Amino acid sequence: MAHDPYASLRFPEYRFFLLSMGAVFAATQIQSTVLGWQVYVLTGDPLSLGLVGLSEALPFLSLTLVGGWAADRFDRRGLSLASLAAVGASSAWLFLLSLGTPRSALPLYAAQALAGLGRAFFRPASVALGTELVPREHYHNAATWRSSVLHLAMVLGPAAGGALIAAGGPRLPYGVGLALTAAGLAALTAVAPRPRRPYVPEHILLELADGVRFVFRQPLVLGALSLDLFAVLFGGATALLPIFARNILGVGEVGFGFLRAAPAVGSVAMSLVLTRLGHFRRAGPALLWCVAFFGLSWIAFALSRSYALSLALLAAGGALDNVSVVLRSTLVQTFTPQEKMGRVAAVNSFFIGSSNELGAFESGVAARLLGTVASVVFGGTMTLVTVALVAWRAPALRKLERIGP
Repeated sequence: MAHDPYASLRFPEYRFFLLSMGAVFAATQIQSTVLGWQVYVLTGDPLSLGLVGLSEALPFLSLTLVGGWAADRFDRRGLSLASLAAVGASSAWLFLLSLGTPRSALPLYAAQALAGLGRAFFRPASVALGTELVPREHYHNAATWRSSVLHLAMVLGPAAGGALIAAGGPRLPYGVGLALTAAGLAALTAVAPRPRRPYVPEHILLELADGVRFVFRQPLVLGALSLDLFAVLFGGATALLPIFARNILGVGEVGFGFLRAAPAVGSVAMSLVLTRLGHFRRAGPALLWCVAFFGLSWIAFALSRSYALSLALLAAGGALDNVSVVLRSTLVQTFTPQEKMGRVAAVNSFFIGSSNELGAFESGVAARLLGTVASVVFGGTMTLVTVALVAWRAPALRKLERIGP
């Protein structure tokens, strides 16, 4: 059969789902961009940027497995709406703080911790909900479009955040982020409730362990998640971009916004290519090579002193990362039974959260100890080491051909 690049978009509820995710992702990107800039201006300390990530990571990692359990036991649409309300409360808190002049970063960290609490339940619930809106044979296409929307929001969000800071200080972008979160809530109500089938209750710890055990018994899934965890934990240094913008490249708020958006520009471009290509013929090697070149792109970025070259390198890294995101999402969803989807999505979220939020903390600590440039070079090198170890220890992933049901 001919490949249909719009297969998943032919389902109306999935279109509303993507609209909701796009609004929420854009709000998240605006908030994280503004918060990073605001905290660094307030403190002038690289470690404070790492603490922004840590404040979100602690509640997220503590509760995301519980969120996955809830997504397998309750209405995933209702759970997504409730947890998204908590994320919206975080945006409202930051907006209220911006009406004054914060003298300490602690209230800002607390607001981000509330967002982490909401996302601990929202991320596994929304991922599992998305798999109920399209047939399994369209998971690859659905993952590609979801990644496209995510990275389009990552283009528009940081660029808008930087421009809005310059135009009206933190108050304006926080207000826009709050409005976008409300729009995401409204769009998600167009998706019908998805009540779960009755089940025989077990102890919650046994059910949580079942999801973790499933992942560790799937070499392909475990290899892909481990690759993402350690590669992004060490390789990504997005949290340090305020330092590169102000102290190394010498650009202001708007230039910083474009730096934050550049990886997503590359990701969106790659997404458009992937919707046309369909399934990879040699998915495993493609995943490994893309992560390796992702690490190299960050090493080159750390050594660059040209703003234009830095933008291009970040865009290239984003394009490579997008291939990894699509392949990992397709692989996890294809090999996971629907009744375990929430818990496995939570394990996936745990890996992603560890790599992103704890990666931001790692970047701040490494920058304090090694210096900004040296810490990013070290992180990129560790990404290359990770790829080599995963290729050696996970031969099933290295030899993986086409991903399919």
